[in-house]
Amino acid sequence: MCSIDSKHKKLFLLILTIFFLKHNAFAINVDQDSLLIAANKAYQKAKKLKFKKPDSAFYLLNTSYKELLKYGDSIKAAESLIELGYIYGSNAKYEDSYDAYWKALLLADQMKNDKLKASIYIKIGRLYSFYKRKDVAITYLKNSLTLNKKLVKEKVIDKSALVSNYYFLSATYREINNPELAKTYLDSCFMYFSKSQEIPFERLQFEKAIILSQENKHEESIEIMKRIESWFKENEPAYLVLVYAYWGDVYKNKLNYNKSEDYYKLALSTSNKYQSHIDFTPLIYEKLSEVYLNNNKYDKAFESIKKSKDLDAQFFDSRSENNQPIFDIKDSYRIEKERKEKIIQKQKLEQEKKIENLRIIILIGTIFFISIIGIIYFNYLKSQHKAEKQIINRNKELEIKKAQELLDLKNKELATTALKLVEKDEFLRNIKEKLKSKKTNFNALSEVNKVVKSISINNDQSWEEFKLRFISVNEEFYTNLTQKFPNLSQGDHKICALIKLNFSSKEMARLLGISIESVHTVRYRLRKKLAISRGTNLEKYIASL
Repeated sequence: MCSIDSKHKKLFLLILTIFFLKHNAFAINVDQDSLLIAANKAYQKAKKLKFKKPDSAFYLLNTSYKELLKYGDSIKAAESLIELGYIYGSNAKYEDSYDAYWKALLLADQMKNDKLKASIYIKIGRLYSFYKRKDVAITYLKNSLTLNKKLVKEKVIDKSALVSNYYFLSATYREINNPELAKTYLDSCFMYFSKSQEIPFERLQFEKAIILSQENKHEESIEIMKRIESWFKENEPAYLVLVYAYWGDVYKNKLNYNKSEDYYKLALSTSNKYQSHIDFTPLIYEKLSEVYLNNNKYDKAFESIKKSKDLDAQFFDSRSENNQPIFDIKDSYRIEKERKEKIIQKQKLEQEKKIENLRIIILIGTIFFISIIGIIYFNYLKSQHKAEKQIINRNKELEIKKAQELLDLKNKELATTALKLVEKDEFLRNIKEKLKSKKTNFNALSEVNKVVKSISINNDQSWEEFKLRFISVNEEFYTNLTQKFPNLSQGDHKICALIKLNFSSKEMARLLGISIESVHTVRYRLRKKLAISRGTNLEKYIASL
């Protein structure tokens, strides 16, 4: 029972631990999700407060950026920085605006997010344009356009996204008094316009009104201003700073200074109300000063021009403490990017070197491995070929040996047959002699002669049969003998056959029915016909044929 209770306790503790861990993991996830939601809410709230309470917007966006970056939402973090940079710029805090944009650009580079980079390039380009760094400004704006065109080609974004690029290029060219190019880019805006993109149609109309005013089409310009004013009041009231300022320009160009003064003042009050486009106020004061001069209000003209110079020095003068870092172009982004690129390049080179070394090692190893395999396979084939050759040679030797044994056997049979012939001839010869010695009557003599005659014929037939059997067994020998020595007689052939069968002189004498001396004489004559010297062994020579 104790052991069962102990097991149950352990099981209960294990389940409790798992439940606790799961609950904690869930709590962590819930906390993380809630923090991300809070960060996104802070971002949305900051956008609403950016003109009413810019300080609160700064705080909220900084908090949102840090939290979003902490929990891995780099895109939203970069968007928080872009919004922060825009609000800093609107409040003439250009150093902070630059810092925000550079940080956003670093994030976009790390994510390799061209869409985000294109958006940031526009912001940086516009900042440069405020400082009359037009060439640099145009470069950034065109870089943004190039990136977005690439994204359109890759079908990442719609063509309508190019409206932002054309709009800011149009505004920049208009500011540097190039109305032709400004108008060209504005036409492109209208061509690609879609309600889904971020630049509203009323802003394009506003830009068109400014260009019309530059072309001295003042009435058309004023008509457009009147149409779009209500929309801006409802949707973008802070942007009315620019609308009223340029509206004042139209009346100034028409020499209607009172109307012009009213709109310039309206622009300044709107800027103060929404804390928006503060950087634009020095230019408005400068224009208002001109209006006062034309209306002979010299005191007000002096105050306005002084205000303009003070603000301009504060916002744009390179001697300003706030703006000194801007004009020194402390391009922290470029420095950081170059440093990172050098590190990446160095790492890449080292990596490539390692890969190249690894490839060489693999290649050498492969060659060595293939060589070993090749040598093993070659030796295997060589040994197999050698074994096959040995088997073939052994088989040939066996066949030759077998053939030789068979030949020897048949030659022995021939020798035996020849000896039997000798015995038979001797037997017949004895009978013949006895028959000749015992002649009785005429009739008996006639019968004896017939027997003797038949004996002689049988003897010749026996030799002929022997010859045929010898030739069939030793066909190659007989062919070589006749081809090499065509002048040999039948008797010579018979002697050669007997020598081939290893008959001794005595056996040959018995077989041929001649004396041993006669055999020696026959052998001597045969040696001459074969043209062999005295030192050559006749038996071996004939055996070699």
